[in-house]
Amino acid sequence: MKGTHLGEFEEIILLLIGVLKENAYGLALVDAFEKQAGRRVAIGAVHSALSRLGEKGFVDSEMTGATAERGGRRKRVFTITAAGKRALLNARDLRVSLWQQIPDLAVGRLSFDV
Repeated sequence: MKGTHLGEFEEIILLLIGVLKENAYGLALVDAFEKQAGRRVAIGAVHSALSRLGEKGFVDSEMTGATAERGGRRKRVFTITAAGKRALLNARDLRVSLWQQIPDLAVGRLSFDV
């Protein structure tokens, strides 16, 4: 297994896999990323992130059956592994801890005088 560091883009892709559940495949992830993040992303960038996440043991994938709507092509659907869930929880905990150490930005104490 590769290193366990979770980059920001990888974290977002991993979160989107959790959001999309059984519909978490390449093009759906691109669409969800663009809708949620409000910025464009190349399919190649998503596939690279998925490959890295797989090498780190954070995702599993399986091929679905061919469908007429996809011209007889199958799609690779991704799921989060237990290690991936732990990585997401660790990333969340680190971010929350850091946010709470900034008094003007801490949750519940957010100042709008920026």
